[in-house]
Amino acid sequence: MKILSRLAFRAGSFNSLNSFLVVLCCLITNIKPLHAQWLMSNDGIGTWNVSSFVISDTNIFAGTYGGGVFRSTNNGTNWFEINSGLTNKNVYAIANSGTHLFAGTYGGGVFLSMDNGLSWNEVNYGLSNPFVISLACSSTNLLAGTMGGGVFLSNNNGTTWSMVNSGLTNMDVYAVAIAGTNLFAGTWDGAFLSTNNGGNWSSIINGLTTTSVLAYAIFGTNIFAGTNDGGVFLSNNNGANWTAVNSGLTNPNVRAFCATCTTIFCGTYGGGVFLSTNNGSNWTAVNSGLGNDNVFALAVFDTNLYAGTLSGVWKRSLTEMITSVPLGGESNNLHLHFDLEQNFPNPFNSSTNISFNVPSMAFITLKVFDALGRELSTLINKELFAGTYSLQWNADGLVSGVYYYRLQAGSYTETKKLILLR
Repeated sequence: MKILSRLAFRAGSFNSLNSFLVVLCCLITNIKPLHAQWLMSNDGIGTWNVSSFVISDTNIFAGTYGGGVFRSTNNGTNWFEINSGLTNKNVYAIANSGTHLFAGTYGGGVFLSMDNGLSWNEVNYGLSNPFVISLACSSTNLLAGTMGGGVFLSNNNGTTWSMVNSGLTNMDVYAVAIAGTNLFAGTWDGAFLSTNNGGNWSSIINGLTTTSVLAYAIFGTNIFAGTNDGGVFLSNNNGANWTAVNSGLTNPNVRAFCATCTTIFCGTYGGGVFLSTNNGSNWTAVNSGLGNDNVFALAVFDTNLYAGTLSGVWKRSLTEMITSVPLGGESNNLHLHFDLEQNFPNPFNSSTNISFNVPSMAFITLKVFDALGRELSTLINKELFAGTYSLQWNADGLVSGVYYYRLQAGSYTETKKLILLR
């Protein structure tokens, strides 16, 4: 009202309406829009401590400590609790592989859902320690890090587990990651590597000035380690050597990573969110409007960045922070390399799911061939951003037999066999 009163007063002092309009335009031009920033995205999820995210097709899943698992199908505008069968709601980690969605709980072990979280089943046979605080998936391999029990491995989607701790000097495993045939574990005693599917572990701490590794990120050929008090370390040789990359990172307590295109984000405990566009050489805080700077989880989906904090979920548009933004509903998380996963189910009748990873933006073709090499179907033929993709192939009209699907991206080609049984 004061602004309108002043404008009315000024209008009376001019001899013509044109003069008044000129002044009005000048005043409006000088009004600056509110600075774009983080927005709370908690409708339906409340203020639970959000510990993890995973993306699957058009779904965003959030694991919370105390509230179980929540799902959003509309970019975080609304969240819905999906805990049927989940007898322990202290969810520290969630991961997915194709249609398999896993929840790692503190005290209840691992739970599996194959219907986007609508129902859960306990999958703990052989998992002697139920305090699961980290998970990683690759094809049918599932890695679980526990508090006090070390690492457990399942190669059948959690049906059975085996303890794989030979060489580990600390049984509190805060982070696990899978990069092809290499497995990584992060503990309070530093980073560990296994090159034989968990048969034994070797300490990889050369260059680490702190030994508290709490998070991993695999982006292209680079492996990032987030630590409790030393910030971010980078290795481009599978952990043989590490280099601190902390310029501009004003908080050294790193708990989470995610990335899109050439930008990597890290979440810190007490310092909010930082981004780097040069592999961590420099970091910039992007915290305007972030109501809680204790960040435990990050995810990129569509054109937004999501932060899981002690007080729920916060969302911010990527266009406010970076210039290269993915479009569409694909997942955009961190991966070491192109990876074509085995279809599931296999053998199958009529339809099966095919998943693959893309480490950076590339033109992708995914085709299906018969046993004689004749092309039957083109499933993908376009440029994709970094992320995990999953689609369904329907073999209606085809006879039982062996078929092949091939992923191509530049010089990379990978082919796998699928079996149709009528």
